[in-house]
Order: sequence, then C-alpha cells, then structure tokens
Amino acid sequence: MIEELEPFRIELTGYCYRMLGSGFEAEDAVQETLVRAWKAYDSFDPSRASLRTWLYRIATNICIDMLRSAQRRALAVDLRSPGGDFGAPLPERTFVQPTPDAKVLPEDQAIRKETVRLAFVAALQHLPARQRAVLILRDVLVWQAAEVADLLSISVAAANSALQRARATMQVVDPGEPLHPADPKQKALLSRYCEAFDRHDVRTLVALLHEDATMSMPPFSWWLRGRGPISVALNDPQATCAGAWLVPVRANASPAYWQMRPGMDRPFGLVFIDVRDGLVTGTTTFLNVPELLPLFGAPMSSGQPPRTTVDD
Repeated sequence: MIEELEPFRIELTGYCYRMLGSGFEAEDAVQETLVRAWKAYDSFDPSRASLRTWLYRIATNICIDMLRSAQRRALAVDLRSPGGDFGAPLPERTFVQPTPDAKVLPEDQAIRKETVRLAFVAALQHLPARQRAVLILRDVLVWQAAEVADLLSISVAAANSALQRARATMQVVDPGEPLHPADPKQKALLSRYCEAFDRHDVRTLVALLHEDATMSMPPFSWWLRGRGPISVALNDPQATCAGAWLVPVRANASPAYWQMRPGMDRPFGLVFIDVRDGLVTGTTTFLNVPELLPLFGAPMSSGQPPRTTVDD
C-alpha cells in the first residue's frame, strides 16, 4: 500500500511548498497527507477519482488548514523600508524559506521550474489559500478547470473566477528572470559575479548590480536597495566577506550557493542571486544555517572549490 503512495512524495512536496512557502512545513504536510491516505486507503474509490487526485485533495485540505492561523510568509523586502539597524532575528515562519530542488522537482515531469523560485513563491503568498491552490493546479501543474473544481468542491465557473483573480494579483509582482543554465550571457554574468566575490572585488560586484538591486539577510528584516548603499555595506570593514567563497547548490531552481568562510566548519549562509537583463537584481543570504543544513545536507566540500557558478 505505502509503495503506491510513495512515488507521489516529491510532486506533493513541491505543491505544498508553493502553498506554504516553507520546505519544513511542506515536508510535514506531505507526511500528514500520506499518513491520512494510508489510514483511509480502504475507502479510496478509483471509479470516482485517480489516486493522484485523491492525494492532492488531502494535501490541499491540509495546507488550507495550516494556512488558516498562519501569517503570510514574505521576503525581507516586503516587511519594512530599506536601511536601518539589523535588529533582532525574526522567527523562521516570518520568511519564505528555501528548499532543495531534489525535494520539490520530480525528474520525470515537465513542471515549470521557475515556479519554485523564491520570488514566485513569495508572490503566491499574497493570494488567499484557495486562489493559491487554483493557480498552482491550473498554471503550474496544468490541471483542467473541471479537475480543479472537483478537487475543491466548487463549480467550474467559480474555479475560473478564482484563477482570473489570482492571475491579476500575480501580475503586480515581478518574479524576475528564471535560471537558464544554457544561456551563455546569464552563465557569464554569474561566473563574473562569483569570481569577483571570491576575490572580494567590491568594485566589480557593484558594477554588476542593477541600479535598484537589493540585498537582504534573513532571518533579519534588514535590507538595502541601490548600488550606493550596497557598496557601503560591502566595503564595511566590520562586515567584510574577504576570504569567503561560494559553493553551488541546487535550490529553488535558482542561482544558489553556500557561502563558505575560512575557519568555519559549516557554511556562513545560503546565497541566492536574482538576475534580469544581464545584471544582478538582488542577493538574499539566509543565515539560519543550523535549520537549513538538515534539509539540504552539508556541502560536498569545505575546501576552496573550482570557480563554478551553474551546475550543468
């Protein structure tokens, strides 16, 4: 019985991750989904719905229940004005959290990988739970309107209306440019940025930034916007990254790297780089490494890595 359910784990985790904005909560939701399905398996009627649809119905109900009392997860840039003091770290549940590709992107399914990018998942959090489910099922997983209506026990007209409202909200938020590993321009940009970071070449790093680029470091709500403020931060002798280097990691279908530092037996942070039109539009460095390492696993090597930016 469990053998029939287990093959759905990764795609269900991807669905729940988009709904909840946290890899930790997504894994909990999927585990609960499989437990409930296992307990109710004798009542499953394949003449009424496929096993996949049945599991998604259970997962959707669990996610909606989890979202009833939860605050909306966000990126630091959504929480306050730029600048100011770092302040105290905020709870994990405040932020959209990263997740490994292997846990949310099935290899045998043609799913739009950019829909697990941090910016896209953060944009989804602006939607009410049912609209969120409709948009993910229709625009990401490419379900038919009738299938979504049946899953949510609503009319097709209501499902289509919810989809239109969700799409309108998503258009307000720019999710940025997805990762294209085969794009030579994008690959060259990331290579130049990583090489400059390894050399602590602040001048080159700043030159590669969009004029409205952002920098943030969850779990702090602090963030910066613009080349000038970011340049000041990068040149701050008390917060220098001199001697640090980047190790690629497959996360959120994005340019992502563990930031390693001399003398540390674990990464300093998990760095995401956003790009658009040949420039870096933002960097997000997650500093909650003790929480992330069990999810991602430790980097393959703690030594100085080859100058690599994108896994082929």
